[in-house]
Amino acid sequence: MDKATVRTRVWDALERTGNARFPFPPHGRIPNFADAATGADRLAQTTVWNDATTIKCNPDAPQRPVRRRALLEGKVVYMAVPRLREAACFLRLDPETIDDIDSATTIAGSAAAGTQCRPEAVEPIDLVVSGSVAVDTAGNRIGKGEGYSDLEFAVLRAFGLVDDATPTATTIHELQRIDATPERAPHDVPMDLVVSPERTEHSSHREKPEGIRWELLDETDIKEMPVLEVLAEDRSD
Repeated sequence: MDKATVRTRVWDALERTGNARFPFPPHGRIPNFADAATGADRLAQTTVWNDATTIKCNPDAPQRPVRRRALLEGKVVYMAVPRLREAACFLRLDPETIDDIDSATTIAGSAAAGTQCRPEAVEPIDLVVSGSVAVDTAGNRIGKGEGYSDLEFAVLRAFGLVDDATPTATTIHELQRIDATPERAPHDVPMDLVVSPERTEHSSHREKPEGIRWELLDETDIKEMPVLEVLAEDRSD
């Protein structure tokens, strides 16, 4: 079973059982799910969460409770600018400068409340939280298929802001748990913690991708993402 088939089965299951939440349909996106806030609360009970002061989180709806909880607890949250299309490709949300935390956890509100910054201005990341379509029992993650979550990790690693020891986590519905994923690609970032409203699973620590897999990118990709242009120039020097 390939990744596309897994995605479709998970999206269909969430929709069929009534566990999908706005935005609809769940297909083609990181799906929002029932009781996502409880998953965020469960993540907040873990040691890696409590030890973290700086978190990189995806902007999708199911992880909005994670972003909200982080800001309420005084943690700095970084989000990537969509598709890394700007030189200042990360958005920094500092709870000390935010008046309306609920608004700042939305995509539009975060753009207004946050400060865009280049990777070299980003603080070292203590925890990476990713959205998922499906995750298996070993922590292998399937996203929506565009590859940006893994690329964002690779960019952070290229700037020395994450490494093998940086914890990675995802919050999901139980319907998003699967027994096994198709073979993990070298650029896929494994999840150390897989958290649902019902349970938390820890995966054994594994090496994470070392950096950008240039062979997977073409000239158009590099030109559309200024940070890749800079890294490509440094690589060729």
